[in-house]
Amino acid sequence: MSDGGKISVFLVDDHEVVRRGVHELLAVEPDIEVVGEAGTAADALTRIPAARPDVAVLDVRLPDGSGVEVCRDIRSRDESIRCLMLTSYADDEALFDAIMAGASGYVLKAIRGTELLTAVRDVAAGKSLLDPDATQRVLERLRGGEPAGKDERLAQLTDQERRILDLIGDGLTNRAIGEELHLAEKTIKNYVSNLLAKLGMSRRAQAAAYVARRPGTGCGPSTTRWCC
Repeated sequence: MSDGGKISVFLVDDHEVVRRGVHELLAVEPDIEVVGEAGTAADALTRIPAARPDVAVLDVRLPDGSGVEVCRDIRSRDESIRCLMLTSYADDEALFDAIMAGASGYVLKAIRGTELLTAVRDVAAGKSLLDPDATQRVLERLRGGEPAGKDERLAQLTDQERRILDLIGDGLTNRAIGEELHLAEKTIKNYVSNLLAKLGMSRRAQAAAYVARRPGTGCGPSTTRWCC
């Protein structure tokens, strides 16, 4: 909360008209204060940590990236910042990614103003607004796929790639993984690209789900949780 006891909110949307509309909706409420705005992912990643809002309202689709990636990055730096995804599209893939990134809610822009106000207040209070049916679909997806037995694709990964795969499963960003392993972020990005290619995947969310389906086996002294 801000010094005045208000819920501080940061808005991220590349459409100025939408941003202004949400700003005006929130600003007239006595218990809510808009502390900043951004129209791009890059701007958001610079300004949100400095503003330290209680809630970041993030458009899923941004011109230079994804609000989901912004959510993942911000949450890896400061878990006290709650993220509410706002989108025009009911997209299960984006919802899946948002849940994996640590978002507290996922709502459509067609939502009524009063419902959005309630959503912001609930998220600020630590509640989850993720629809139970949608969450169940994600859980079913996590439980689906290959059984937790031997997977020949893992044999293609180096020990370092397996460590990084574990950390992806823990929800860490490339930057956070780099700090954990004392490597440059660019180096981690290259590792991630290589391991995704070896696993036949195109998105890191797929890798995170893959880790979630394969519980640790405690096979040895390495930090990795995999057995081949």
